[in-house]
Amino acid sequence: MSTIAAWPSRAEMWLDDRGKGAWIAAMVLGFIFFWPVGLALLAYMIWSKRMFSKNCGWSRHDSHAHMSRGHARRHGFRTSGNTAFDAYKADTLDRLEREQEEFETFLKRLRESKDKAEFDQYLDDRARTAQDDDPKDDHETLREGSETGRY
Repeated sequence: MSTIAAWPSRAEMWLDDRGKGAWIAAMVLGFIFFWPVGLALLAYMIWSKRMFSKNCGWSRHDSHAHMSRGHARRHGFRTSGNTAFDAYKADTLDRLEREQEEFETFLKRLRESKDKAEFDQYLDDRARTAQDDDPKDDHETLREGSETGRY
């Protein structure tokens, strides 16, 4: 998920961590700076039932939920409520990240070896061309031409 697409969910989690007061403050600031933003926040709070609930978002006292929320935030996903599935998902994402890093390292080594092979081929071709155009051969041709009277 791109950074631009992920910021609303990050902002929502940030406001949920701070409680209903943070949501109300964000709504008031939205009305002050640009009224459609405040109106949109009010509608979202009513639609998601944040306005009338006792707690805002997840329970702050559930330490496991708090830890898994931090782990989910790091990986960019929300918890499903099933801890076994969330652990499996986190392990799979960690494994995929490691594999991606290994693959990128492999591609870098492959590019470096290809560049080195191309450069070595260039140096060999240059040396071969320099050997074919040896100036010693040109001097002998000039000397033979001067002996016969031709230049």
